[in-house]
Amino acid sequence: TERAACLERAADAMQTELPALIGLLVREAGKTTANAIAEVREAIDFLRYYAAQVRAQFDNASHLPLGPVVCISPWNFPLAIFTGQVAAALAAGNTVLAKPAEQTPLVAAQAVRLLWQAGVPRAALQLLPGRGETVGAQLVADPRVQGVMFTGSTEVARLLQRTLAQRLGASGQPVPLIAETGGQNALVVDSSALTEQVVNDVVASAFDSAGQRCSALRLLCVQEEVADRVLTMLQDALAEQRLGNPAALAVDIGPVIDAEARDGIERHIEALRAQGRRVFQRARCVPGATAYGTFVTPTVIELDSISELQREVFGPVLHVVRYRRRELDALIEQINRTGYGLTFGVHTRIDETIERVSQRVHAGNVYVNRNLVGAVVGVQPFGGEGLSGTGPKAGGPLYLYRLLARHPGDALARAVAWSGGSGATQVPAPLRLLHVWASTQGLAAVAAACDHLGLAARVGVDCVLPGPTGERNVYSLRPREAVLGLADTDEDRLLQLAAVLAVGSRAVWPAQAAPLRDRLPPEVRDAIALADDWQAPAVSFDAVLYHGGEPGLRAVLAHLAQRPGPIVGVQALATG
Repeated sequence: TERAACLERAADAMQTELPALIGLLVREAGKTTANAIAEVREAIDFLRYYAAQVRAQFDNASHLPLGPVVCISPWNFPLAIFTGQVAAALAAGNTVLAKPAEQTPLVAAQAVRLLWQAGVPRAALQLLPGRGETVGAQLVADPRVQGVMFTGSTEVARLLQRTLAQRLGASGQPVPLIAETGGQNALVVDSSALTEQVVNDVVASAFDSAGQRCSALRLLCVQEEVADRVLTMLQDALAEQRLGNPAALAVDIGPVIDAEARDGIERHIEALRAQGRRVFQRARCVPGATAYGTFVTPTVIELDSISELQREVFGPVLHVVRYRRRELDALIEQINRTGYGLTFGVHTRIDETIERVSQRVHAGNVYVNRNLVGAVVGVQPFGGEGLSGTGPKAGGPLYLYRLLARHPGDALARAVAWSGGSGATQVPAPLRLLHVWASTQGLAAVAAACDHLGLAARVGVDCVLPGPTGERNVYSLRPREAVLGLADTDEDRLLQLAAVLAVGSRAVWPAQAAPLRDRLPPEVRDAIALADDWQAPAVSFDAVLYHGGEPGLRAVLAHLAQRPGPIVGVQALATG
C-alpha cells in the first residue's frame, strides 16, 4: 500500500511539474511540444496503473520481489519508458538501479528527484548515468542483480542475454530479462481504404518524433490500384510538415538524436538512391532553423521487395512497396519473415480482410484503421514478439509478475480478470486425452497437473479494455508457437507436456524421447515434434521448460545465448 502511495504522489508531482518537464524534453531530447506533453502523460499513466494493480492484487506475504533490478532505458522516450520501468520494478517491491540513455540523463535525473520527493527511499532507487558499454555492462554483470529491464536495439539485447546466461539468480532460476526492442513495422492498405485517413495516419506513424519510435511505421504496403493516389497525397502532406527547432510551437518534426544517427540514416537513403530506387524528400524547413542541429528531411523510398530491408532504420524514413490483391497472403508472410513482431496496421473497409490479415500476422500490437503509434497504458498494452522483444507487455496486466520471484498460483488468472477477462477457457482436446491416458497409466501427478493447468490457463481469453469513444481495444492471450521440453525423467517430461498443451501450444522433444511419445494417444502425439538435435538452428521453438540439475541448466542458457534469432527464455522447474 505504501509503495502504491509513493507512486501516486510521484504522479501528482509530475502533473504539477508538467511545464518544466516539457521544456526539459524539448531541449535535451529534441521533442516537439505535442510529443513532450504526451510523454509526460504516459509517465504519469505508468505510475498510476502499476500503483492501482499492486494495491488491488499484491500481498507482501505471497508476492515476493526478485531483489535488485537494473533498468536500462532509451533516449527516444527518456521520461515515459524510464519511469515505466522504474515504477514497475518498485511497485513489485524491488530495489532499482536506473541506467538512463547517455544522451538524456537530465530528464532521468528529474524523474528520480520527483520519485524521491514522493517518498521512495534513496536506497531503493539509485541513478547511474553513463555509457552503456561501461556502466550498463558492469551493472548487468554484477552477481547481485536479480533482473534486467531493457528497451533498445535487438543487438544490445542479445549482448545482455549473453552476459546473464553466465549465471543464475538467487532462486536458482535464470535471471529475467524483460527486453523491448526494435520493429520493422508495416501498414497494409487495400483499395477500399479511405485515402485521406490513410495519409494522415501514415504521416503520424512514420514521421512524428522524427520517426524515432520503436513502434514507428517503417514499411507501407499499398494495393497497386490505389498506390499512385496514396503516394501523391502523401507527398503533398509531407510538403506541409514543418522541420526545425522543436522549441517553436509551429514545428512538426524536430532533429534526430545525434550526428551518428543522422549520418547512418543518410547513408541508408543514399545507398538506396544509388540502387535506382525512387526517393522523395520534402518538408517545409523553418528558415534558419535547420542550419545547426542533426536534422533529416522526411523521406519516402519505393522498393521492389520487402526483402530489400535488412535492418531497422530508426528515423524519418518510410519504405513503400506495391502489392496485388491476390498476393495479400504472400505479403503477410514476407512481413512475418522479417522476424520482427512489434506493431502492425491495416487500413480497409472490408471485415473479411481485417480478420484475414490480423489472424495471420505475427505482431504484439495490431491496429485497424488508425495510426501505429501512441499506445496508451492500460488501453493498448505495448510489446512485441520475435526479434521485437521477450514480453510481457508494458502497461498490461502481466508485466509486474515477471518482476516477482514468487506469486500465488492463481495470480495470473486474477490479473487477467482485473483487466476485464472473464469466464473459463476451453480445455484443449489433447490435454483432456493426456489426462485420461495418465489416469489409466497410474500417473496421478500428471493427471492432477492436467486438471490444475487446464483450469489455470487463460489462453484464448480476450479482454476488452477501456478506451476512447470510437475505438475498441482488445487484449488477447495467445499460445507460443512451440516450447522445447528438456527433462531427465518421463514423468517430468509429461508434466511439461501438460503445461504446453494447456495453453494450446506445440511441444518439441529431443529424439531420445521418441519411445515415450509413441506410447501417447495419437492426438497428443500430433502435438509433439521430435528433434534429432534440438541445438540445431533449424529447430524452431520460442520458449524452454527445463527439469534437471544446475550444470545442465547453465549449458542450456549458454547455448541459447549464442542461438541466432529471437531471445528465448527458460523456465527451470523443480524435479519430482
